[in-house]
Amino acid sequence: MQDSTWWFVVAFIVLILELLTGTFYLLVLSVATACAGLAALLGAGWSLQLLAAAVVGAIGVFVLRRTRVGKPQAEESQRDPNVNLDIGQTITVDAWKADRTARVMYRGAAWDVELAPGQALSPGQFRIAEMRGSRLIVEAAK
Repeated sequence: MQDSTWWFVVAFIVLILELLTGTFYLLVLSVATACAGLAALLGAGWSLQLLAAAVVGAIGVFVLRRTRVGKPQAEESQRDPNVNLDIGQTITVDAWKADRTARVMYRGAAWDVELAPGQALSPGQFRIAEMRGSRLIVEAAK
């Protein structure tokens, strides 16, 4: 087989791995190996093929790191529904204390609830916005 065929086979395998994992870095690697395959088709030597893959890969990683996709999200875990499945659930508060707290039954246990700043002190349905320790911070349900 020709060099270009090997490069395109590797690019295809890396593309399949990217589809299985969902990382954009493997997509960059797949594009870089495909560029090396194009260099091989144009008659470039082995060293130029490797150089093409390295340059395209380095530029791709640099561009990816500068975008929002390449940066890790700095979400607080106490507000992240992917970390805490209670976030977004609704509870019913029958009465509030003067210090903007209440005690409610949720998931079969009594919980301390605190009203988020800027919310009205009225009984009703509330959505869990975050958890601070064992205290639920709630806001009015929409």
